[in-house]
Amino acid sequence: MPTRRLLIGAALATSAVGPARAQGPSWPQRPVRFVVAFAPGGFTDLLARVVAEHLGEVLGQPVVVENRAGAGGNVGAQVMARATPDGYGALVTASGFAINLSLFRNPGYAAEQFQPVAVVAGTPTMFVVRADSPIRTLGDLVAAARRGPLAYGSGGVGSAGHVLTELLFRRAGGTDATHVPYGGGAQSLAAMQAGTIAIVATPLPAVLGQIQGGQIRGIAVTGERRSAVLPEVPTAVESGFDFIVDANWVAIFFPAGTPAAVVERANAGVQRALERPALRQRLAAMGFEPIGGDPAAAQAFVAGETARWRDILRTVQVQLE
Repeated sequence: MPTRRLLIGAALATSAVGPARAQGPSWPQRPVRFVVAFAPGGFTDLLARVVAEHLGEVLGQPVVVENRAGAGGNVGAQVMARATPDGYGALVTASGFAINLSLFRNPGYAAEQFQPVAVVAGTPTMFVVRADSPIRTLGDLVAAARRGPLAYGSGGVGSAGHVLTELLFRRAGGTDATHVPYGGGAQSLAAMQAGTIAIVATPLPAVLGQIQGGQIRGIAVTGERRSAVLPEVPTAVESGFDFIVDANWVAIFFPAGTPAAVVERANAGVQRALERPALRQRLAAMGFEPIGGDPAAAQAFVAGETARWRDILRTVQVQLE
């Protein structure tokens, strides 16, 4: 387990958030484009739109959202890797940015082609089962897989839910579990409700309403601490699996070569937006916690995540062409 921990909210956010510099470049003089690397309606898209609204007010120029989905986030990253580095186009993507650098033999982009602006917020992965399932803990899940066979689902091969569940079974040992990938989180949840698979691991926002409504049951979250919106659900660490700690984060990137003054001003705008009570309340209601930090902190965070996922993918031996 790496010593670097995901700092969701608390120290990183409060220490890094501060007022934008009074002096600074004239940027932006026209609308800024957020290229979201995932389809409308997903957690990355929803968070991007909420942040865009507040950031536009802070910057004094509209921030418009454009979805460029495909290949688990690779298409949007490829588009922005070739974009003009003038500060008027930014990639908004999620943990898949770091995962895909090792998951795909050729993702079509490199980390060096981007300048992280800010890691905005994070949310844990939630392990969920049917409301009537006899599986109530991760220990129960491992025991059921040892009795096997057991099928588990995810929103796709290489998704955080797939890789973390596979890591759980491999590290636990002696299990007979089969991954069943679906074209998205909604399809995997429908299959679970139909009894085709026993469990799904997916980002918390995708299942928050169904858990609160009693349609499904959460058995563990991957955060360092319990979620404020579902405090009754234990963490994987509390459940005895201290190697399952993760958050699905959303970050803003400029193409490499964007002027440093523009990066700093954009970062300061994000920090000011994250100070707004209305934005923090929206994030909390969606199951997110702010992260924040300056550009150097964002660069270190993404580099650490890239290395961590490289090690995990080597362990579970998952790679795509």
